[in-house]
Amino acid sequence: MAGPVSGSAGVNGHRVADESLLNDEKSMLDNDPGGMLRATASAGAQVREAAALAAEVDLSMLADEGRPRAVVVAGIGTAGLTGSILSTVAGPRCPVPIIGHRSAGVPGWVGAADVVIAVSASGRSPEALAAAEAAARRGARLVAIGNPGSDLEAVAERARAPFIGVPRRAPARATLWGLTIPVLFAGRALGIAKLAEADIAETATRLDADAERCRPGADSFVNPAKELALGLAGSVPIVWGSSPLATVAARRFADTLAANARYPVMAGALGEAGRGRVGLLDGVFGGLAETSRDIFADPADDADELTRLRLVVFRDGGLNPEDDADEPVAVEERRADAIQTLADRRGVRCDVLTAEGGSSLERLASLVAVPDFASLYLALAHGLDPMAVPAISEMKELSNPLPEGI
Repeated sequence: MAGPVSGSAGVNGHRVADESLLNDEKSMLDNDPGGMLRATASAGAQVREAAALAAEVDLSMLADEGRPRAVVVAGIGTAGLTGSILSTVAGPRCPVPIIGHRSAGVPGWVGAADVVIAVSASGRSPEALAAAEAAARRGARLVAIGNPGSDLEAVAERARAPFIGVPRRAPARATLWGLTIPVLFAGRALGIAKLAEADIAETATRLDADAERCRPGADSFVNPAKELALGLAGSVPIVWGSSPLATVAARRFADTLAANARYPVMAGALGEAGRGRVGLLDGVFGGLAETSRDIFADPADDADELTRLRLVVFRDGGLNPEDDADEPVAVEERRADAIQTLADRRGVRCDVLTAEGGSSLERLASLVAVPDFASLYLALAHGLDPMAVPAISEMKELSNPLPEGI
């Protein structure tokens, strides 16, 4: 397991981000021995491969008994996020509740009228395995998604349930799209989510284009992911989404910032933030830090005091014509405008990422791709190997077994 490379030594021994590390492609790739950059750049290919694999599996039995009472998507970490994505793609008019379940087993009310989708990149997650076994015992319809030849596939076979095998080639947090697409195929088979072939193709193309924009060889002044990473360096990131779709992307960014770059981060929905957490802008890392700062002080002497909030707002102005939801979208956009104004008044820097594309899936991809790369570049700018996270490995050893990480 590779350890941190020697980076720039900051004030009081703190490691600071070094932009020069991001403009030396060879050095960057040497410091990414696990190939996290390469795995993240494969997002478009993941979409295509997973769609082809899912299309080969007969999912008709999921729909044989008609519309389910509820759909439970069971998994942890990145696998757990797929439930939120299915709910987002299904949209607010989905006639069936879609529930993400991130602990062992399934909710007590799950029975024969329900569907359980068990997801695990490795196929060994205790949460997904327990959910699949519980679904089989209770007579619920089951579909399992994970690594071929795994324990999860064996459970599905015993239950005579469909299994979509997605080969694992990288840590789960770098295979979001390989896990997501089969979940969406299951949702389509159940009739609760629309997923056109064009949506899949356009999403893959979008991810390819963003991977090219964020490639390691592109200098920081033309690479949006490197620019975002350097803007976040040394800050306390606060990541908010203006809509349910944007909030999924915000929470994904928080996960990758924590796991890849080891940055503490807060994420959530902008609407919820406006009921309390927006007060952070007035706190010791926000406007209060600006008003109490001695403008004549040497920045080197006050390095700790200069740690500030850095706000990242994910915006989704897209509107599905079938949703007829102009007013909620307008409210979300006004909130996003307001939070940017509040941040500006308090001297808190704010990055804004706006969704692009036609379908919900493509818009989500447009909000996820650049931040995924940014989390890797932030790690590399600090001289960290984004794949080697000793605390995760030690946690697994101490817990024995531990659910697979994000």
